[in-house]
Amino acid sequence: MKIEQKKIPVSTRGFNDIINISDVLQQAVADTQIKNGYLLVFIPGSTAGITTIEYEPGLLRDIPEMLDRIAPTNTRYHHDDTWHDGNGYAHVRAALIGPSLMIPIEDRRLVLGTWQQVVLIDFDNRPRKRTLHLQVAGQ
Repeated sequence: MKIEQKKIPVSTRGFNDIINISDVLQQAVADTQIKNGYLLVFIPGSTAGITTIEYEPGLLRDIPEMLDRIAPTNTRYHHDDTWHDGNGYAHVRAALIGPSLMIPIEDRRLVLGTWQQVVLIDFDNRPRKRTLHLQVAGQ
């Protein structure tokens, strides 16, 4: 098994910024020597997450609205009592979504459904410069 690693910088706007990273990931896979295997994508930090959705206008509104019901911005968080940075909700949302995703690779292509895209969601309360960490493994 061979493993290739890449880092990809991403600038975000914060506040539930949902960024379709599917094409970037597909290009990263195509640039490797791996034909079949898997891609692991990971976002360091505790206020962003990686998941899949159908990247369409309705869900781009539904996802933040759902997250606001589960982890509202206008609620007291003990994290904010500790650090006074006002982003306790972002930490809770990131914990729910998770920081990584593993996707199979077949014939140098990510195995995704027709309407399935990989997204980075930045929940923080400010713009951020993030770095995606990729590991492409296989043969």
